[in-house]
Amino acid sequence: MSIQLDHIVINTQFETDTAARLFEGLGFQLTPRGSHPTLGSINHLMVFEHAYLELIGLPRGGDKVRQELIDSPIGLNGLVFASKDAGTTRDAVEKAGFDAQPVQNFARPLTIEGQEYEARFSAVRLALDSFAAGRVYFCQHHTPELIWRKNWLYHPNAVTGIVELTVASTDPRATRERFDRLGAIDGDFALTAADTATLAARFGELSQVGAERIERFAAVTLRSSDPQIVAARAASLGLPHDSTSQRTVVALPAFGALIEVVA
Repeated sequence: MSIQLDHIVINTQFETDTAARLFEGLGFQLTPRGSHPTLGSINHLMVFEHAYLELIGLPRGGDKVRQELIDSPIGLNGLVFASKDAGTTRDAVEKAGFDAQPVQNFARPLTIEGQEYEARFSAVRLALDSFAAGRVYFCQHHTPELIWRKNWLYHPNAVTGIVELTVASTDPRATRERFDRLGAIDGDFALTAADTATLAARFGELSQVGAERIERFAAVTLRSSDPQIVAARAASLGLPHDSTSQRTVVALPAFGALIEVVA
């Protein structure tokens, strides 16, 4: 089957506020904090035309704990593809040889212009050990109009979309072949698997951020009309970064990940 990127998840665990301040400082517009009452998690989104970044974490002192976030490393830890029908997707995933959890239906209340709404989703989560780099699942949006709102698509740093996720792996070929079993990726999004040497050649010293986990989602690449905006903001925040006129790479040591911004 063909698959498309829906969103990429950054696990913040109990540091969601810290992560939100960091990404706002880098020039992203974040949606207001949301919550998943039945799951016990909280989130913010950075929405682009075709996909989004999600900061997901846990409230301090909450009476419900989303255990998968505790059990998963902090940082880039979720790759989510789009689903038009969760039940059909689950069947296709299992036919491809992966173990999938039962379809999970959940909702998130939100307020837009003083009106109360409920964003509804159905998720097909692959077993946690399906990919060593992180969690992989599919998401069906029943109310996409509540996520892709025009006023949330603008970001002061001029970022307009997600173009690549780089997966660190000891065996890039095997990792890529395993992802390919899920389906052919459509659209302008690329999934790249790279070993330590390749990461070092591409990202230099910044490739060491998060390197204590050899198998990981190492970097997310974003498109911007002016990567220098992110470079200036990274400098003001004191974040390690490397920049040219067409490319900026920012390290997020607290979250073990790299953000690459390209023109």
